[in-house]
Amino acid sequence: MSSDFLSERPLFGGAISTAFPLRFQEVFVDPARDESFIFELLDYKHEVGDDGSSVWFLQDLAIEQDGEGFTLLEQSPAVEATGLCYRTIPAVVATAVGQMAVSKGRQGREAQNIIKVYLANIRLKEVGTDVLITAYEPILINPLSESASTVGRISYPCCAIWIHANG
Repeated sequence: MSSDFLSERPLFGGAISTAFPLRFQEVFVDPARDESFIFELLDYKHEVGDDGSSVWFLQDLAIEQDGEGFTLLEQSPAVEATGLCYRTIPAVVATAVGQMAVSKGRQGREAQNIIKVYLANIRLKEVGTDVLITAYEPILINPLSESASTVGRISYPCCAIWIHANG
């Protein structure tokens, strides 16, 4: 991704912004690679400790997506982000990486893909918010998955015209 051109995009009505590679569409999905980024603002989970927060959210995500065979691959300890403060309270950041098998939409378990999930939790305690940044990377696309017909088929209009004109 280091060679991709970046585009700054507003999130949540411009309250915050981020930069993404131009290949990601408006909804932060790259269908040619079946990759996606998701930003969520959630109510702060007081019952979840800082050090375990990223793992807790990742496991919750696996349950919500009916993921099978969830495996925690990595986790970082929570660190204070002193450069990201509200008043005098710094945000706390923790990350986790997991792997699981999930189906797309209403497809059954026979069409599960193996995915790696990267999750960062930014805890904004002073404003009662947990920010989740989640990235999905396919490891294995099941031939029965609806993704199998689109992943790897990159269609750029200029290339399609060139192929048509010279083919």
